[in-house]
Amino acid sequence: MTSSQGPTPAEPSQRTDARLNRERLVAAARDVFAEAGPGASLNEIARRAGVGPGTLYRHFPNRSALLTAVLGDRIETLGAHAERLLASEDADAALEQWLRAFLTHARVHQGMGSALLVESAGALGFDCRRRILDMAAALLARAQRHGTARADLAADDLLRLVIGIALATAHDDQAGQQPERLLDLVLDAAHGAPRRRK
Repeated sequence: MTSSQGPTPAEPSQRTDARLNRERLVAAARDVFAEAGPGASLNEIARRAGVGPGTLYRHFPNRSALLTAVLGDRIETLGAHAERLLASEDADAALEQWLRAFLTHARVHQGMGSALLVESAGALGFDCRRRILDMAAALLARAQRHGTARADLAADDLLRLVIGIALATAHDDQAGQQPERLLDLVLDAAHGAPRRRK
């Protein structure tokens, strides 16, 4: 009777290497897709990650799988940022910082081709829009309780305004500081008093 053998010492190391390679690939893909769009060279992504094309295809069998991983990574990063900001002291500053991060996310999302990313989103296992809305709602509610955000503002209002800025400036190479300036105007409105309707 032979006893079952446990994993060899090489196996944990191989798993660690595989995890690190996957993380490098997602990080490289995030940058390359942001620069060149969803049709960017997968070989360039592998090169920047410091791995061969074969390693890329072992982790991501097609472009859609890689786009899905990049989108999931972006949303997880936004969520972690929201969690940190919810614990910060200044509720107004927390809302502003997160909206600036969301604007960056939304502009890259539009630049990469939203149709491809919407297709990829179904493979994430969660509702992207719902998760982002929950983040915005938590930060806005805190700013309404402890800051100066107007009480009649809804999280969906804010997200639609920021997405509007992203849509208007995503493909404009001459936009410069315009997205930030437009967001400043949205933030001014978010902290202003409601206008009386006649």
